[in-house]
Amino acid sequence: MDNNNYRLAGSRAEALLAADAVETLECPAGTAFEKLRRFHDEKPGWLFGHLAYDLKNETEKLESHRPDGISFPDLSFFRPRYLLRLTAEALEISGENLTEKEARDIYSDLIAQPRIIPSAPPPFVSQARIHRGDYLSAVRALQEHIRKGDCYEINFCREQYALARLPEPAAIFLRLNGLSPAPFAAYYRRGSRYLACSSPERFLRKEGSTLTSQPIKGTIRRAASPEEDAALLQALRNSPKEQSENVMVVDLVRNDLSRTAVRGSVQVSELFGIYSFPQVHHMISTVTATLDPAFHFTDAIKNAFPMGSMTGAPKVKVMQLIEQYEQTRRGLFSGAVGYITPEGDFDFNVVIRSILYNADNHYISFQTGSAITFYSNPEKEWEECLLKARALRTALGI
Repeated sequence: MDNNNYRLAGSRAEALLAADAVETLECPAGTAFEKLRRFHDEKPGWLFGHLAYDLKNETEKLESHRPDGISFPDLSFFRPRYLLRLTAEALEISGENLTEKEARDIYSDLIAQPRIIPSAPPPFVSQARIHRGDYLSAVRALQEHIRKGDCYEINFCREQYALARLPEPAAIFLRLNGLSPAPFAAYYRRGSRYLACSSPERFLRKEGSTLTSQPIKGTIRRAASPEEDAALLQALRNSPKEQSENVMVVDLVRNDLSRTAVRGSVQVSELFGIYSFPQVHHMISTVTATLDPAFHFTDAIKNAFPMGSMTGAPKVKVMQLIEQYEQTRRGLFSGAVGYITPEGDFDFNVVIRSILYNADNHYISFQTGSAITFYSNPEKEWEECLLKARALRTALGI
């Protein structure tokens, strides 16, 4: 995991590397959060892993029936044998019964490694589950649900995929991270399944008793000239539509955090913050709360998952509509990847701006989406999906 020196991250390290699983937890939705709680409590230590979107079927009475070419498990965490933490001051190397000499040998091996030049994968052609015409029709149908009062905002996504070999999945991450460095970037492997992630969004962080969520709603492209770029940034800052979408998700996050927070502790510490990334400007708000001591840290995660920025509101209804209108099971996309410390602190991203790969069936997948409201322009929402996919396509050479 790499924060690429963004001030937004506020994490305990510039980069974290965990390797060689000593022990692994892997389970489907059902009792996954309870198993995670026991896995950590029985032997407190560092854990790294993921929460897939379809854990919604545990947090609510929902189902998933769409195809999933990647097939990450719903929940998976591992205890690493080796942990490397890069801070501004030092590289810390620790591990199971690791001696100082062994740590120094690991450092020497790292220094001796040749610099990797991330090459492009062999050429291939991608396909889409939802083409432009069907996408526009689906958006209009979702707006009719909004008009009837079924919901008032929904995050609608579409998948592009291909059947092709990626000989070096790590090279894809290096290319993507070079094109679009982000504060919650991650390269993650679980068996034959890979994730190359350039996420700009934090799902949830716990530091001591403080919970922090930083939902994104509001996106505009970058421009080549400084003058046009500044004008676009200002347009995003002042957009009533983007502010309205952002407020909706902030209210949803506040409600989610309040379920495990000390009464009166939920605060919006930043509303409509504007942050710039290589491909886009984003509107990001920050919501904080104090975890009630009566709750376990896994309760805070469970009650906020899936993140409101990737569902919409009201949550249960829009997740039903997502299952109805999207053509792909989200799986790890719009889930979360992150770590848990021995003390029960944690930090998880939102898995967006990501390329996923299953080496068993050579399935490559990336999904993008946008928030649909009653006032959305379907054509502009389509363009936003394409904008968010630009760096992903470039990294894949398509």
